[in-house]
Amino acid sequence: MEERVLMKGNEALAEAAIRAGCRCYFGYPITPQTEIAAYMARHMPKAGGSFVQAESEVAAANMVLGAAATGTRAMTSSSSPGISLKSEALSYIAASDLPALIVNVMRAGPGLGGIQPSQGDYWQATRAAGHGDFHQLVLAPASVQEMADFAVLAFTLAFKWRMPAMILADGTLGQMMEPLYLPKRPDRTPADRTNQAAEPDWALTGTLNRRSHRIINSLVLNPAALEASVFERFARYRQVQAQEARWRYEGPEDPDVLVVCYGSVSRIYKQAIQAVNQEQGLRAGLFRPQTLWPFPAAELAAKAKHCKKILVPELSMGQFCDDVKLATAKLPKPVALACRAGGQVPTPAEALQRLKQTWACWLQDQEQEEVYYGDRQL
Repeated sequence: MEERVLMKGNEALAEAAIRAGCRCYFGYPITPQTEIAAYMARHMPKAGGSFVQAESEVAAANMVLGAAATGTRAMTSSSSPGISLKSEALSYIAASDLPALIVNVMRAGPGLGGIQPSQGDYWQATRAAGHGDFHQLVLAPASVQEMADFAVLAFTLAFKWRMPAMILADGTLGQMMEPLYLPKRPDRTPADRTNQAAEPDWALTGTLNRRSHRIINSLVLNPAALEASVFERFARYRQVQAQEARWRYEGPEDPDVLVVCYGSVSRIYKQAIQAVNQEQGLRAGLFRPQTLWPFPAAELAAKAKHCKKILVPELSMGQFCDDVKLATAKLPKPVALACRAGGQVPTPAEALQRLKQTWACWLQDQEQEEVYYGDRQL
């Protein structure tokens, strides 16, 4: 049965990953995700798995590549600068059609920046996780419960589609504590390293002279063969886009202002939406993507069809807003953008003010699109 506990987001994710069958963790400490590595160091050996603190983020990601090739559920975690160092290996993992879990607990940037929460890695996660043509699944939790749930889901989807999956959280979600339900502890022996009913038919586990050899490789020197492999991979990606987009909506069926945001920001704006919906003259709804790739574009467009204006708050300079605008371009709807950066997080009072300002601007000029940089309107 499920277990009710009080845990920090980073630790809840780590425990859920272990219960989901993760048996190899390779990492390197960096704030604000270090608790994941520390938790794995204590608990992975108890589950019959392996914990390795690598000599660098580059090494950790390449260790994941090697472990994933055996069919083992393997993962790594880091924070923004560390994920950049892992990007080459992420491309190799995707090109090798291997399932793996990568966790990014985002911090403020660019550069070393600061350790406060941010969403400035959105483009990197959804557009440029590494070199070449490929995608990775990107899941965006908004609670400690989802930090745990998405660890399980990420492994499930990664193995279903044979591709890397990233959990894109931020420092707030990693460090906050909440009660949650953990998944049931599976019945297995320490030797069961994959938590799979049968060995994957692509895994490199040694032939014992009982089967044909298998090869996992990302080097394809024949241009026609490489093109064919890329085309096949993107045909699979189209299936992922059709089947795996996830989202949540809260609010009236036909809101005046549709707030679109993800992660910890959605928690702040949820309070503001509840406040304005108790007043007269303004109805607001919250659309929260749970998958950033595939992005729930069709579902967002359907929900935005009857609203009058869209408000996009994010902890970055409009990266997420680009996808919102693409999804709603055919409507079209005026879009207001509320940016915070550098680790600054909007307060509930600021969120409420932005909602009211957005509505007031629509009443004055239906075509106006405003941008809020912190306390300034541009």
